[in-house]
Amino acid sequence: MKVDVIGDVHGCFEEFEELTRVLGYDWSSGVPIHPSNRKLSFVGDLTDRGPYSIRVIDVVYRLLKEKQAFYSPGNHCNKLYRFFLGNKVQISHGLETTVAEYDALSHSQQMEIKQKFIWIYESAPLYQVLDDGKLIVAHAGIREDYIGKTSNAVKTFVLYGDITGKKNPDGTPERRDWALHYQGKPFIVYGHTPVLEAKRTKQTINIDTGAVFGNKFTAYRYPEDEIVSVPSTIPFDEERFRR
Repeated sequence: MKVDVIGDVHGCFEEFEELTRVLGYDWSSGVPIHPSNRKLSFVGDLTDRGPYSIRVIDVVYRLLKEKQAFYSPGNHCNKLYRFFLGNKVQISHGLETTVAEYDALSHSQQMEIKQKFIWIYESAPLYQVLDDGKLIVAHAGIREDYIGKTSNAVKTFVLYGDITGKKNPDGTPERRDWALHYQGKPFIVYGHTPVLEAKRTKQTINIDTGAVFGNKFTAYRYPEDEIVSVPSTIPFDEERFRR
């Protein structure tokens, strides 16, 4: 199995297109298809904060319908799903950019994009178990003893990380670095916490290099164990990165 795991897109469609072209994907059909049958794997958080969330949804929907990619949700995906269901959610922390794009669509376009995203979300596993369990793709990571499980505790961990229950000064949840304690054999690729460089810890790698915060957009090539990145077009926001 040959997979290119893509970090948190967050509506950064231009960076997504450039990165997939660098990885050898062909866009002539309107979506990225690899001539050597490689597949994309999305680590979650397709939308919010960046400028082109609707375009990202459209492309990922087509890829998944055509079985040309893998996807599991992030916390932003979960919030957008709840918004589309009509649940009361705070239009903040990036969701406001996706909602603004959505509000600018015609009613029929809104219905179409809502149905596409609901299908994407409801069809997705909580995390991806690939290559006979050798590779796990989980948005914020996963503890060894959670692999194979889908309880509420596992869902919270996969979507939000190892949260302490406390808040950071910016209002985001305080999180422990779970990867320091990971002892499992499966290799885990995750995102969620922006880092300046892809961060390897034991049998894990964080590939959210903060494209939406002006750093770069990153893919992890499996089984080659290679990192490929392209620069972001967005102004750099140093405060968003954990050193």
